[in-house]
Amino acid sequence: MSSLLHFGSKFSYCLNLSSSLSADSLFLCISSFSALEVEALRPVNLLQERNLLPPRPLEPPEPNVSSDLKKVNCSPQTFRCTLTSIPQTQALLNKARLPLGLLLHPFRDLQQLPVITSNTIVRCRSCRTYINPFVTFLDQRRWKCNLCYRVNDVPDEFMYNPVTRSYGEPHKRPEVQNSTVEFIASSDYMLRPPQPAVYLFVLDVSHNAVEAGYLKYFCESLLENLTKLPGDMRTRVGFLTFDSTIHFYNLQEGLSQPQMLVVSDIDDVFIPSHDSLMVNLKESKELVKDLLTSLPEMFSQTRETHSALGPALQAAYKLMSPTGGRITVFQTQLPTLGAGALQSREDPNQRSSAKHLGPATDFYKKLALDCSGQQIGVDLFLLSSQYADLASLACMSKYSAGSVFYYPSFHYIHNPAQLEKFQKDLERYLTRKIGFEAVMRIRCTKGLSIHTFHGNFFVRSTDLLSLANVNPDSAFAVQMSIEDSLADSSLACFQAALLYTSSRGKRRIRVHTLCLPVVNQLSDVYAGADVQAITCLLANMAIDRSVSSSLSDARDALVNAVVDLVSAYKSNVSNLQQSGLVVPASMRLFPLYILALLKQKALRTGTSTRLDERVFAMCEFKTQPLQQLMRMVHPDLYRLDNLSDQGALHLNDTVVPQPHLLHLSAERLSRDGAFLMDCGNVFYLWIGKCCNEMFIRDVLGCPNYASIPPNMLLPFTLVFSFFSCRDDASAKATLFQHLVEDQSEVASSYRDFLQHIQQQMSK
Repeated sequence: MSSLLHFGSKFSYCLNLSSSLSADSLFLCISSFSALEVEALRPVNLLQERNLLPPRPLEPPEPNVSSDLKKVNCSPQTFRCTLTSIPQTQALLNKARLPLGLLLHPFRDLQQLPVITSNTIVRCRSCRTYINPFVTFLDQRRWKCNLCYRVNDVPDEFMYNPVTRSYGEPHKRPEVQNSTVEFIASSDYMLRPPQPAVYLFVLDVSHNAVEAGYLKYFCESLLENLTKLPGDMRTRVGFLTFDSTIHFYNLQEGLSQPQMLVVSDIDDVFIPSHDSLMVNLKESKELVKDLLTSLPEMFSQTRETHSALGPALQAAYKLMSPTGGRITVFQTQLPTLGAGALQSREDPNQRSSAKHLGPATDFYKKLALDCSGQQIGVDLFLLSSQYADLASLACMSKYSAGSVFYYPSFHYIHNPAQLEKFQKDLERYLTRKIGFEAVMRIRCTKGLSIHTFHGNFFVRSTDLLSLANVNPDSAFAVQMSIEDSLADSSLACFQAALLYTSSRGKRRIRVHTLCLPVVNQLSDVYAGADVQAITCLLANMAIDRSVSSSLSDARDALVNAVVDLVSAYKSNVSNLQQSGLVVPASMRLFPLYILALLKQKALRTGTSTRLDERVFAMCEFKTQPLQQLMRMVHPDLYRLDNLSDQGALHLNDTVVPQPHLLHLSAERLSRDGAFLMDCGNVFYLWIGKCCNEMFIRDVLGCPNYASIPPNMLLPFTLVFSFFSCRDDASAKATLFQHLVEDQSEVASSYRDFLQHIQQQMSK
């Protein structure tokens, strides 16, 4: 019986009583402890168990709350906590040696979103929490806040249910039945009239840019998607190009063709004529089309090699300040002239130095903060074949809630894969929804507090993020601590409220509320541990550490996180005299995920990773949603040439096979197979030399293996790139870098990593 003690409080209580209980009542007692929790706490000896992956991609753990609360709880794709059972005290959290934090994807694309138009938005009078499914109705006229426990009155208007068109059932209102809702906001939520959608494109037209050839594809994409830009009748656009000088474009309605205005004084940039440079898209559409058609040719013969990016951004800021909106910057080299000029810091021996991972100047950060203050977000597309100091340039997006896109070695002829990625990214970027002049606040149950935010934003106050722009592809993370005991609470709640202006000029509030149980046993904390959320939060913390301290410090901290977990579990919960590395089943993939993190471009050692590529990988860790991030860290690998109907899904008369996940090791690949790797933003299809010819014909349209072109792009309509890799040296290198369980030039295999953890524990 002693080996069962690790199942925690409920189980040990049952066992203590077992002598006085019948077999039936003992079974009932044990079965009340959910089968999922029992499995989550099963001790796993990592040195003995080799097949740790589930057959299908890992699902997030389900919070142990009542079925009624489960039905209305927030989707884990929107709101996720590292621990789905919240420790009652900070001491218990410290004992668990796991981080407490939230991962949030607040503006993601949703298929269903209840939109509520009401004169009264019901909120707690004390802490300003929005009414939600986890409040308590004391009677028809009073409700108790689930965050601060204040009792509030139910307004008269709330007694009417617009869905059922009936009176007297406030608990059935849509905002109390859905954990994600969107309110149409009243004028109380506006500091000024809602701004229009305003887009300014800032384009590098230096010799370097012309050589790379991006301009033609940008102009084509914008022409194609001009009518799909989010907005309404008020939408405004403008264009600014630059090399050693800055060129504005007069697109005033009534002109027969666009007029270029050149400003050569880059030390004191002035705006030649504001109203004609940022124009109403509907009124000036033909002139905009003319400009986009002629732009690529206008600079095709340029010999101008300099880049005055800083002055161009200063001009863009002046143009956009009256309204706010979005600046989109396309840059192909290191800025060399005027404010914000940079020098190369790319020293092959210093590619992981903390000094070079941070900015060389505060120009871009200051500019971003000025932009944020005027509700301007700045997005950067860097298409560079040389070092461009992304560590400095990325600040323009980081502090203005923008996005960064990077295409190393971009060339429209020599690098078709990067060109295709640029085109797909750009189409998504131009057409995805956007929110303007946004702020986001995260509230949590009394006793919990937020202390660190991760993502692209400006922190306006302790719990308020300023987001000049918000987009559906960006995510955020927050670290939390437990300031006061939660002993009086059985549930902990978290609420994120995003106030923004839609592209059609409506002020809206999107509210997400998550409810989790509070526990006082360490075993329950481990049973509810979300290994993927923990990995993503630790990745964010490691990125910060590598910039503020050093890369080796950040790597050590990640290794120590594994050592701490195994030690804490061994000394506090398992009660097993097993040797080896024992963890609860809920955390069995933790050491593997940490090893995979250590092998990522952002955090790996060695000098082979170019500085800009490392910095971009760091940017991605800070802004990507969890699902995307986990596929980058630990891709999904499947075998495709031997699919069967066993376990298949049947959807609309179609059979969809469900192949099992494979471990990321070369020993799982075979020469007679075809394997698909999903890395989040790119798919690889690897074809073995002896693969079945019928499969090659049916899927790739090639008669046999020898006729497959190297690194062919597959003709599938996806937002992601899709490559076919032959079983040869160059293609292998691309795919094999993702096989994180194998030894690489600079990092150990998974087996060796486990041995290293064991050695660290015995010190």
